[in-house]
Amino acid sequence: MGLTKSHQFSLYQNDIASIAKAIGHPARVAIIEILLTKKNCICNDIVDILPLAQATISQHLKELKTAGIIQGTIEGKTLCYCINNEKIKLLSEFLQSVKNHQISCDC
Repeated sequence: MGLTKSHQFSLYQNDIASIAKAIGHPARVAIIEILLTKKNCICNDIVDILPLAQATISQHLKELKTAGIIQGTIEGKTLCYCINNEKIKLLSEFLQSVKNHQISCDC
């Protein structure tokens, strides 16, 4: 396995890459879409909607949380998830900057 050179890039670049990697799976995109329609949600709510096992959804939630896209709070014995608006704003601003700097390719 190769060594990562992520330390040679800015914190911003690493943050955007982490977000992009986390949303690079259709199940995670679906989870984000579900969370965008609710103020908060527990894993079993998502299990009832998506055709995936609870363990699989838990793993996807972990990846989204690690990237900071979602945040979770403990309510009793359950974890309640919601969107981290700051990370979504960061991603949105990055994508907007890409969109604003489109250059026509001559090839």
